[in-house]
Amino acid sequence: MRAKHLFLTACALALAFLASFAPADDAGNLDALAAKLVNRCAGVREGELVGITGDPKDAEILEELAVQVRKQGAHPLIMLTSDRLSRRLYDDVPAQFDLQAPAWDMKLAGLLDAQFILESGDEAALAGVAAERIAAREKTFQPVFKRMRERNVRIIFLGNGLYPTPSRAKQFGLPEAELAKLYWEGVNADYVQLQATGAKLKKVLSEGKQIHLTHPNGTDLKASVEKRPVMVSDGVIDEAKRKQGGAACWAYLPAGEVYVSPRTAEGRVVVDRVFFEGKEINDLVMEVKGGKVISLTAKTNGDRLQAAFKAAAAGKDRFGVIDVGINPTIHPPANSKVLAATPAGMVSVYIGNDTWAGGDNNTPFSLAGYLPGATLTVDGKVIVEKGELKP
Repeated sequence: MRAKHLFLTACALALAFLASFAPADDAGNLDALAAKLVNRCAGVREGELVGITGDPKDAEILEELAVQVRKQGAHPLIMLTSDRLSRRLYDDVPAQFDLQAPAWDMKLAGLLDAQFILESGDEAALAGVAAERIAAREKTFQPVFKRMRERNVRIIFLGNGLYPTPSRAKQFGLPEAELAKLYWEGVNADYVQLQATGAKLKKVLSEGKQIHLTHPNGTDLKASVEKRPVMVSDGVIDEAKRKQGGAACWAYLPAGEVYVSPRTAEGRVVVDRVFFEGKEINDLVMEVKGGKVISLTAKTNGDRLQAAFKAAAAGKDRFGVIDVGINPTIHPPANSKVLAATPAGMVSVYIGNDTWAGGDNNTPFSLAGYLPGATLTVDGKVIVEKGELKP
C-alpha cells in the first residue's frame, strides 16, 4: 500500500541524507531541519510518544530528530530497519510465522502519537521472495495501520517516491546528485501556493460527478466521484486536519497532490512504464469494469507483478484512487525515467488499498500507475490537458 506505497507552508523541509544538497541557508544544519519537522510539521507536544524509523545509514538524522523531540518534552523511540534485515526476515525465518500477528507493532500503534518514517529502502530488496509470503506478511500489518488511523497518529513520510538513494537514482537513470536536487526543489515549493491550488482543485472534484481520463497511449477511463472523499496533500497538517483525523494526519514530502477515491470506474488504463521491485515493466494494461480490475497484463517483466497480484488478499482488484499532481517545482529531465505523483499535471491511478486517500479498502496490495501527458476532465471541465495543469 502507499503508506505512498506504505509507511507544512515553509515548514515542510525534509531530512534527506544528502545534507549537502539542502538549501544554502540550511546546508549541513540537520538540527535546524529536524527542529522544523518536529516543531512545525508534526507539532510534537510535551509528553507525546514519537517513533522515528530509518536505516542505520541515516543514524545522524535519526539522532537529530530524537534530540528535537526530547527538547519538546516528548519521548523519542528510534527504530532501525535495513534492506538486509528485511530480506533476512524472509530468507532465515520459517514461513510458518508469516501469519503471526506483529505483536510489537500492534502495541506501538496503540501508544505512538506521531512517527517519522525515512523512505530510503531499496525497492529490489525483496526481489525473488515468494509472492505468497510477502502477501501473508502484508496482510498481518493491516490492523496496525488501521489502528494508527483510528488513533489519528501523525505520520511524516520523507521521500514520496523521490528519496535520493543510489538504487533509485540508477532506476531513474539520473546521477544521485541530480535526483537529490530534484527532491529538494520539490520539498521547497511555495506551500502557500500549493494550499491555494489544492483547495481549488478539491472544490472542483468535490462538486463533480464524473471524471474522464484519456491518454494517447490508449487510456480511456470514466469514474464516478459524486460525494466521494477528496483529500489534499499540500504539506500542511493544520488543526483542521488533526480534527479530521485518519489519513488526513499522514503527510508525504515532497507534497503536492489532490486525490479522490472513485465510487466506481469503467474503461482501460495503459501505463507506459512502471517499476516493481526495482525492475521496469512496460506497457502495463489494466482493464476496469464495475470498479474492478478484470485484467492486468504487461508487455515486459510482468511475471513478478502478476504473481504478487494473484497472491494478494481480497480487495486487490478494486480501482482505488485518481491522483492529480500540483507541485510546480518538480521538473524531471526529459531523458530520465523519473516517475512520481507530485509534478504539476501528472495524473496517477492506484488499484487496491485506498485508505490513505480516505477510502475504505484496507487490502495490503497497492499498485500505482503514472500517466505523464494525460488529459483529465471533471464533468467536461478540463483539469489537466496533455500533462499541463489548468488554472
